[in-house]
Amino acid sequence: MLRRLKEEIAANQGWIAFRRYMELALYEPGLGYYAGGAQKFGRDGDFVTAPELGSLFGRTLARQLEELAYPVLEFGAGSGALTETLLSQHAFDYRIIEISPELQARQQARLGARVQWLARLPERIRGVVIANEVVDAMPVHALAWRENGIMERGVGLSGEQLVWKERAASGELREEASKIQVGAPYESEIGLVAQAWMRELAARLEEGAIFIFDYGFPRREYYHPQRSTGTLMCHYRQRAHADVFAHPGDEDITAHVDFTALANAAVDAGLEVLGYATQAQFLVNCGITDVLGEANTENALHYAPIASEAQKLLSPAEMGELFKVLAVGRGVKRPLRGFVSGDRSHTL
Repeated sequence: MLRRLKEEIAANQGWIAFRRYMELALYEPGLGYYAGGAQKFGRDGDFVTAPELGSLFGRTLARQLEELAYPVLEFGAGSGALTETLLSQHAFDYRIIEISPELQARQQARLGARVQWLARLPERIRGVVIANEVVDAMPVHALAWRENGIMERGVGLSGEQLVWKERAASGELREEASKIQVGAPYESEIGLVAQAWMRELAARLEEGAIFIFDYGFPRREYYHPQRSTGTLMCHYRQRAHADVFAHPGDEDITAHVDFTALANAAVDAGLEVLGYATQAQFLVNCGITDVLGEANTENALHYAPIASEAQKLLSPAEMGELFKVLAVGRGVKRPLRGFVSGDRSHTL
């Protein structure tokens, strides 16, 4: 992977945009993190997603999906854990788009003929689209607001070492960055790839809803003065750190999601915001306490891990507050079950 990155940098006069670096490190065929064969999800991988904790997240989400009664299209299904739980609750018409051949093979081994895999986005979508911890792994542009202007952060070499290098931002990137009011010096990210993805989805959605589950903030919190070093984070063997050059190809690289930018992209493409809430509020609205109540509370060995799972999903100190749920759509009756209480759409 390092050799491939050095070749790319050399072929581009010693500098590549961070967006390109992140794209190669995560998705380069045969070399990138999501294209390799190492265990990524769960306790034996580099990080744990909500569906990997157990079935509670999926069983609760199934209540919202059953209410909508649409076919389901999941982006980036990871290990297939969420898909498996949802299908155990209801016979959904289920499709997956997975850009990683290695992950798709694992999903197929786990799920078999219950799911159809698509090679590309359908021309027209009537259904529910779900993306759980997908947007945070979409390549982002890295920016720096300096005394001498707005700079795009990229990657170059100092000897054999990967290092940050900056050049003046230009074009669409500079235009978008100019809309963000921060004081120099300040470093952060803009998710132009995620915004384009949302616009493309919105253009194809004839009827239905798109649910984004991820960690992030509305814009006013994303570019908060105290968040002056950005949100880039790496995940390696259950350890989170901020050195994006430490293990390229062998670790996940993420950026928090700007939910305002995603919502605006959807609205600009003709969709409406159906709801925005913390993950904890969404799951409570969907009846997670009822699902939890189905467990055998008298059997400590059975109940203790489920209670622990609920605590991780709901606690503000765990996933409950940092993780958000955004729903946008067209032709869907409101309010959706997951947003009947605690809807924060007004904060976007």
